[in-house]
Amino acid sequence: MTDFRETLRGIVAMLLCCLFFLINDTIVKAVADDLPIGEVLFIRSFIATVVVFVVVWRMGLLPSVRTQTSRFVITRSICEGFATVVYLSGLVHLPIANASAISQGAPLAITAAGALVLGEVVGWRRWMSVVVGFCGILIIVRPGPEGFNSWALLPLLSVAFVTVRELSTRFIAPETNSAVVTLVTQVVVTIACGLLSATEVWQAMTLMQFGLIVIAGLTCIFGVQFSIDAMRHGDISLVAQFRYSTIPFAIGLGWIIWGDVPDLVTLLGIAIVVGSGIYIFYRERVRHQSLASRAV
Repeated sequence: MTDFRETLRGIVAMLLCCLFFLINDTIVKAVADDLPIGEVLFIRSFIATVVVFVVVWRMGLLPSVRTQTSRFVITRSICEGFATVVYLSGLVHLPIANASAISQGAPLAITAAGALVLGEVVGWRRWMSVVVGFCGILIIVRPGPEGFNSWALLPLLSVAFVTVRELSTRFIAPETNSAVVTLVTQVVVTIACGLLSATEVWQAMTLMQFGLIVIAGLTCIFGVQFSIDAMRHGDISLVAQFRYSTIPFAIGLGWIIWGDVPDLVTLLGIAIVVGSGIYIFYRERVRHQSLASRAV
């Protein structure tokens, strides 16, 4: 049985992961309004790789990078590369709230994978809560001519890569340093973004745009680091549900920056999604308290 404190650590890491990735997504979407998406992603990823490389070097971990890079680290990194390219390529053509909501199919897929692959116990209440949360996502997205177009298939495709990425993270050896995993991930993501940028015509950027890309690179590092930590601690099917925390913040940022004002139906969807996540957390705590009292 997974210790509740470990699960709580995973949940906190997931919340921080969502925060940093949302900041990153917002900056990338804003800058990509004027610059090619491949150019933005390559520069962002290159900056992040350089920073992580320096950190790993200062930690004295460079000699062990090769020995710690297992097949699961490589699989995770490749999936991260594909997920980054396809999701952010779709994001620049969609409202950030829509893209974020579509990507929230990941917790459902991860819950199923956690039960089927890792053998985690997922009770019927948690399954129902996950399904209800997914219905809340559909309410937010409201598939139709305006809310769901062909670009929405890219965030949906990223769900598959994210699911494999998270499962691969779970199988990484405990002694593998997370900083090493982050470095390998950033290198692969940079290569993937470089291939995308090679199909585009680069444009000159302003100092402000470059500064924003640097910030995006730094938030990306923290996002990846907390993503790794979240999947290495606690019950994966429970921790994954807290990805839903992205949605209300994404809608708020879309409202403030791009003027996408959420209507009452969207707010209803948010309430359902957030309420579902809170209930799942409550049920997990009750289950652990019950098991702990029986052990005594």
